[in-house]
Amino acid sequence: MYMIKVFLVEDEVVIRDAIKNSIDWEQEGYEFVGEASDGELALPMILKEKPDILITDIRMPDGTGLEMIEQLLDKLPDTKYVVLSGYGEFEYAQEALRLGVSDYILKPVNSREIYSVLEKMTALFQEKRQSLSRKNAERIRDALYQFFYRNNRGEEGVLRQSLKESCFFTVVLLQLPAICGSEIRQQGKAPGGLD
Repeated sequence: MYMIKVFLVEDEVVIRDAIKNSIDWEQEGYEFVGEASDGELALPMILKEKPDILITDIRMPDGTGLEMIEQLLDKLPDTKYVVLSGYGEFEYAQEALRLGVSDYILKPVNSREIYSVLEKMTALFQEKRQSLSRKNAERIRDALYQFFYRNNRGEEGVLRQSLKESCFFTVVLLQLPAICGSEIRQQGKAPGGLD
């Protein structure tokens, strides 16, 4: 089973520890892949770990979490970004929305709020995976049809690529038209050349 990877960037040790220790990550289906106290330390770690969810403080001594997110957007476009902020930082919240941040949590945080955001992000990932899985299954089905029924050998590349890209097992039911069955019967042979 795929574990959703979470990375945390927070300059206040007390808050960082509270978030990290208030959740049984593995039990809840998450992998806590790292933490850092500022964006400069975090950036290379984040690029290495490629987390699914990045939770970051909005303001840190070496710059804002938003500046860090801006640097990561092109490199990690599928990561969901969640910002932590104090009450008096509304202008940062507006900037976060402009960047496409997935969620915003006000400090002080509690485990219930973190769980809620993680569940919301998980639902988004599952929805995206299901959509990709459906599209990939359709591509595989179409390529199989072209390859076997239409004898279009050019579809072999599409088929190979689609199967390579598939993260999940895909079951494809290929319904051959009735004419195929009558052609086999007329030849008096079973599929595969066996009598």
